[in-house]
Amino acid sequence: MNGSILIVDDEKGQREILTMILRKEGYETVDLPGGQEALELLARKEFDILLTDLKMQGMSGMDLMEYVMADDPEQCVIMMTAHGSVDSAVGAMKRGAFDYLEKPLERENLLITLKRAFERVKLVRENRVLQKRVAEIERVSSIIGEHPKMQEVYRIITKIAATASTVLIYGESGTGKELVARAIHDRSARKEMPFMAINCAAIPETLIESELFGHEKGSFTGASAKEIGILEAANGGTVFLDEIGEMNVSMQAKLLRAIQEREIRRVGGRINISLDVRIVSATNKELEQEIKKGVFREDLFYRLNVIRINLPPLRERGSDIVALANYFVAKYCKNSGITIEGISKPALKLLMNYSWPGNVRQLESVIERSVLMAEGTIIQPDDLPTEIRTIDEHCGGIVPFELPPDGINFEEMEKALILKAMERSDWVIGKAANMLGLTYKTLQYRLDKHRIEKPEKRSK
Repeated sequence: MNGSILIVDDEKGQREILTMILRKEGYETVDLPGGQEALELLARKEFDILLTDLKMQGMSGMDLMEYVMADDPEQCVIMMTAHGSVDSAVGAMKRGAFDYLEKPLERENLLITLKRAFERVKLVRENRVLQKRVAEIERVSSIIGEHPKMQEVYRIITKIAATASTVLIYGESGTGKELVARAIHDRSARKEMPFMAINCAAIPETLIESELFGHEKGSFTGASAKEIGILEAANGGTVFLDEIGEMNVSMQAKLLRAIQEREIRRVGGRINISLDVRIVSATNKELEQEIKKGVFREDLFYRLNVIRINLPPLRERGSDIVALANYFVAKYCKNSGITIEGISKPALKLLMNYSWPGNVRQLESVIERSVLMAEGTIIQPDDLPTEIRTIDEHCGGIVPFELPPDGINFEEMEKALILKAMERSDWVIGKAANMLGLTYKTLQYRLDKHRIEKPEKRSK
């Protein structure tokens, strides 16, 4: 078939002639006598071209076109009109019609117009596909990098995207865990279905069950209507559970059952609902340690940890900082209409030497601010925030140090630095690790090694 055409005309003889001509040329056609019937059919089936008479009993061709294009502005519409209504047909073109044909229709003119219309339909569709690809590229651009650790992330995404296995992403805040989850979804067979994300740390314990599973009307105080939960709404697609380590143990048991049984029940409901979703989770905690503490279920961990992706912090892939910074410059120049030609070498050096405790998210924020605040067309050190320019104060660069003549006790110095970082971070291991340029695991090991404990804990 060369394409599909919906013919709408209240003259039966005209519809029959058009159908005969167009089917002989290899087009798929459906003909209807009025606009209302056309709208009902178009709600169920797509056609490449709508070929409609301008003046009909009941709904006019102009009204039909406006209804159709309100739902789909890219629908290709060709008007047919009697000689005396040419001005109205021209008006239809100004409102979005592709072209018009005067009655009585000439076969050659009809076929030439349709050929041009199908060329336009093809271009629109190719452009739609291209825009979708660009959107997908932009959505995952922040995880692009040449560092070997990032190449390993890409390799895993490519390898497992087509599977239905659960995925657990480890990474500090701001490293792009949701971007990785979206990249997995966009490369899977589920890409046309919903991708839904929920931050388990941002929802109160009393509401998270309702958010995930939904609830029936009257199931609890304030439940004035039935609500569909995220798992049900995303059926056929992917659900991203961010900060899964913050979910309480009781809710973990219910999530485990949903994954195992592939079904859910709304809060207050009595009917089990079949579930077909892929679960991608993320955490900045070491769940193995949470299991030992008794705050994370071991059986749920093994269900979630089928495929593990370790997303490195930005400080561990410093070679990607320049590429990411330039990407964000281009992005925010486009968004703001500001022209920035690049980043100066001294400014790049400061960006490279900074420790980036907030990771890629922080870098993006810094570049957005710098684009907006830059005095010239090149981002200079003075355009960067104070914390970037005063790197030594944040342990982002190499602090000048003179080795004493008698040498030092390295173990004691290391212990002192760790203790200082823990005190400054109010004993939050993740923050202290960022200050010291260490991973969470490495700092945890060194805390145990030096037997460093929070003061109130030591006093017990």
